[in-house]
Amino acid sequence: MLDRPGSGVPTLLHWGADLGDVPDDTLSSLAIAARPQRVSGGLDEPAALTLLPLESQGWQFAPGLSGSRTDGSGFTPDFTTRSVTVAGFSITIEADDADLGLALSIELRLGSSGLLRQRATVTNTAAVDYLLQGLQLTFPLPASATELLDTTGRHLKERSPQRHDFTIGEHVRSSRRGRPGADATLLLLAGERGFGFRRGLVHGVHVAWSGNHTLGALRTPDATACLTAGELLLPGEGLLAPAQEYRTPWAVGGWGDGLDELAGRFHDDLRARSAHPLSPRPVTLNTWEAVYFDHDLDTLTALADRAAAIGVERFVLDDGWFLGRRDDTAGLGDWVVDPVVWPRGLTPLIENVRGLGMQFGLWVEPEMVNLDSDLARAHPDWILHPAGRWPVAGRQQQVLNLAHPDAYAHILGRLDAILAGGDIGYLKWDHNRDLLEAADPATGRAAVHRTTTALYRLLDELRARHPLVEIESCASGGARVDLGIIDRTDRVWVSDCIDPLERLDNQAFTNLLLPYELMGAHVGSPRSHSTHRVSDLALQAGVAMFGHFGIEWDIRALDTATLRKLADWVAYQRAHRDLFHTGRSVHADVADDSIDLRGVVARDGSLAVFALTQRSASVTSPVGRVTLPGLDPEAVYEVRLGGPTATMTGPGQSPLRWAEAGELECGIRLTGLMLGQIGLQAPVQYPASLVVIEATRVGPAFA
Repeated sequence: MLDRPGSGVPTLLHWGADLGDVPDDTLSSLAIAARPQRVSGGLDEPAALTLLPLESQGWQFAPGLSGSRTDGSGFTPDFTTRSVTVAGFSITIEADDADLGLALSIELRLGSSGLLRQRATVTNTAAVDYLLQGLQLTFPLPASATELLDTTGRHLKERSPQRHDFTIGEHVRSSRRGRPGADATLLLLAGERGFGFRRGLVHGVHVAWSGNHTLGALRTPDATACLTAGELLLPGEGLLAPAQEYRTPWAVGGWGDGLDELAGRFHDDLRARSAHPLSPRPVTLNTWEAVYFDHDLDTLTALADRAAAIGVERFVLDDGWFLGRRDDTAGLGDWVVDPVVWPRGLTPLIENVRGLGMQFGLWVEPEMVNLDSDLARAHPDWILHPAGRWPVAGRQQQVLNLAHPDAYAHILGRLDAILAGGDIGYLKWDHNRDLLEAADPATGRAAVHRTTTALYRLLDELRARHPLVEIESCASGGARVDLGIIDRTDRVWVSDCIDPLERLDNQAFTNLLLPYELMGAHVGSPRSHSTHRVSDLALQAGVAMFGHFGIEWDIRALDTATLRKLADWVAYQRAHRDLFHTGRSVHADVADDSIDLRGVVARDGSLAVFALTQRSASVTSPVGRVTLPGLDPEAVYEVRLGGPTATMTGPGQSPLRWAEAGELECGIRLTGLMLGQIGLQAPVQYPASLVVIEATRVGPAFA
């Protein structure tokens, strides 16, 4: 709901719950009621929070647009709205500052799921250069938003939640890593105090961009509050020559009564895309934690044979297949099959994998280069670096300048040849280091923006040439998770850590943005590669089933019993993946932080699967009642233990019997309302254990 003022650009009065068919005079009254009031010591004409708040309109905080002419003049633009065009659920606002020589266009799009998108374009209409320093999109907040939630992290522990009071002043989360980074927040959220997954009005914003970005929350002394979002421009990246324009990435805002409802809007929006994966997500075995760099045809053939036997549908050969790649110090950039390791090429392995009925996938890291590579020795000018020195290395590698036409053509040609030369249906596309001193060596200018747009062109071109090939976005795990990259890929690798207890928070907060089918989640060996914690198979598989399920484990030596259990989990996931990959994800707000309860509910409410995880020892045993969120309150559900391990027994524990034999002929039957508000007694569990609970609708509520 917009208010068009007499000067400046419009104000967004409301984004949130549908207010219905409001008469024009009521809309006018709403705009009047929202006008800022003059206060003692303040300006004679207080500034409204417009879509682009500016100093010229009386705004005394960070401006929506910052910049100047290169001599420092013209730093306070004063835009006048020239037109507002409405087309369906889209609005385009055209404005300009004729004196300064700038034109502005702001686009707003309201999706069917309730997400609000904004982007802006600024054009230099003068005869001299203009240096744009920043352009942030603004989303107003209701007065009830008094608490902030964002996420932080590091490699192996991305998306760790943190809460803050939403106090007066600015709270800014910026990424300067050339990618979002492991410490980036997917969403910056502001809501009612104590909001959770199932309760409390909450609003959040995200930048659909894979380079540097900034998210901000502002509360002013006059009680104005907003969220802001946009690209973070490095020095010189916003230099606009005459007639040149800069367009922001899309900033995407969502809201909900609780985080689950907010997340559901993002999920519905993604699932409505024409390019969203529609086929069943193949159960995947990735070879990294199985063999690392130790590539051998017989070993990998045996691994593929065993994978196919337990129901795996996609086999991915990870790092180590290309020229000179025996460890992570050499070879990046030389994208040809190593003839020493693979004297007959990858064809024998691919044929074996395809003959077993599985897809074949391959790991690549096209944006990076080792200095110990033929590519780096031949073309150091293709590598991002300031004149005279290399940036500090990360994982013994540097970054290619994909904006360099020759570098771009070379990488496109190599990847195209690889995909054209073999029956390859999947690329695991990695990005294993942050960008530092990412300068074009020919000009010395910052190049993060240009390399990000070049990456998008590269992915778009590859997908156009090979439309059946799927691509996974991996970036040292989950360091590049955003809607810009997901528009061009088919899933993300959530984290290099697949320890199931570490994955609980990571997957839950990645799920705020992405539905389960876009989140890679694998079962690893009992002893975690990254944490060295030992976990049982039920815990690992039970956590991984809330995602795009896979395996990261050398399963060749498993005994028959363990292999059978793993096959049972694969079969269970395959039988239920339509539910997991089309249903609504739900998370319970539990008072006891030693437990986690999450699930997925069919769109029609007919079936739900939940996982109850005992994270650690509770001060009580059992933990008490747990509620099952998201069920149809007016339906009756039969509740039972599910999954391949549908009993709970052990030393000192009693077998779980919600209903003793003869007490209830069909087990527990309760309404969705009862299960959501009263709940049921949780199973007695050991720390670091998981049980699956299924709820099947059997009829309408009791008469």
